[in-house]
Amino acid sequence: MTYAEAIQFLYGLRWFGAKFGLENTLKLAELAGNPQNRLRFIHVAGTNGKGSTCAMLESIYRAAGLRVGLFTSPHLVSFRERLQVNRQLISEADVVRFVDGLRPLLKQFPEEHHPTFFEVVTVMALRYFAEQQCDLVIWETGLGGRLDATNIVTPLASVITNIGLDHQQWLGDTLEKIAVEKAGIIKPGVPALTATDEPEALRVIERIATERAASLTVVGRSLASRITHHAPLPGEHQHLNATLAVTTIETLQHQIPVRGDTIRRGLETVHWPGRLQLVTRPNGQRVLLDGAHNVAGAEVLRAALIGAPNSDSTRWSSSFSLSPNTLKRELQPPQRAGSETGAPITLILGILADKDCRVMCEILAPLAARIRLVPVGSERTAKPQELVPFCRAANPEASMTVCDSLPQALLHSEPDPYVVIAGSLYLIGEAMELLGLSPVPTADEKALNNWQPANPPAKTF
Repeated sequence: MTYAEAIQFLYGLRWFGAKFGLENTLKLAELAGNPQNRLRFIHVAGTNGKGSTCAMLESIYRAAGLRVGLFTSPHLVSFRERLQVNRQLISEADVVRFVDGLRPLLKQFPEEHHPTFFEVVTVMALRYFAEQQCDLVIWETGLGGRLDATNIVTPLASVITNIGLDHQQWLGDTLEKIAVEKAGIIKPGVPALTATDEPEALRVIERIATERAASLTVVGRSLASRITHHAPLPGEHQHLNATLAVTTIETLQHQIPVRGDTIRRGLETVHWPGRLQLVTRPNGQRVLLDGAHNVAGAEVLRAALIGAPNSDSTRWSSSFSLSPNTLKRELQPPQRAGSETGAPITLILGILADKDCRVMCEILAPLAARIRLVPVGSERTAKPQELVPFCRAANPEASMTVCDSLPQALLHSEPDPYVVIAGSLYLIGEAMELLGLSPVPTADEKALNNWQPANPPAKTF
């Protein structure tokens, strides 16, 4: 089997959809020798901020000398991004070896219960991290939590970043219902932490933690003001994610001791691409890449661009020694001569159809003087033409162009001094390839991110 053949095999598993439930993953893990029993985990769920929080946890524990596995999704460019050890991507040879090793096990499942792409990759990650003898694995959920394939592990701590409206068609149409799914990662007697501040969601998390005798730390209600480390990533919303990560580390100090200077060093060196990532092209053009893939993400991007605090930043900025507005000034458009306002922004926007496109356009369109609407490289893309009335209503003065592709939009935007690309992490992955920020894989591995659930999660709320 070659690497291309291994990727093609994984691609074929997409047609089994995403089945909510743990039965397949538990059985496949057992056939694989239950590698999860040889590992320690921090399990992270939430609507937004999961990846950033995972990246911070990984960076801090790696700075402490641990061998740290990192499991995240989706990938931006290469499938190999999903499985990392000490921030080194799994090699192509290891992808081939582990895919080839799991194929015989899949034959023990009947066709109607065949493991899905994510179930296979989850067990593949467990085998890889166990073979790599990781001291700790930072373990991000895929979708939801309660019935997500990652939920077969018993972690050292269960972390829920926040609860927002996203994936409602699968997780529920209220914050309470979504909170039930996310809080499903809380295990009996295992400490839980959350930065959720939505009262209806928090009540659900508190109830489930109580039922499972899991101590619950609500970051911001009691502890966060003690933390004085530098904010690690651009955007003041990252203060909250950093506070949650550091509080998690403090909670586990008796199991994995980490010194204060090590925490600071880990935060200062964390890297997480595609989230408020600002790059300068050879012609001097500044390009800001941000997934902003749902309403909450769009609000964070807007706050970073206009320099106005969002609901989280005002609450958390006092916890860090970094000046509250420093990072925002870096992200804001350059000043025009003789004017107090920034240069006009060009917004390149592509959104998935299952997101709240209207509200996202209402948030982002008013920021821009020029709007280029593009398709996302996904079967779930919203057609750019469908976004026009939403953007037009939100910003009738903007110049608006419907583009056939992201390369076309970038070509049209070459003279513009400040370009923001946003609306989907899939779009950001494509932009990173086009801008030379990421090696181009031999095949289009971004297509592995495309899936459709084969069954909805069972309702418990």
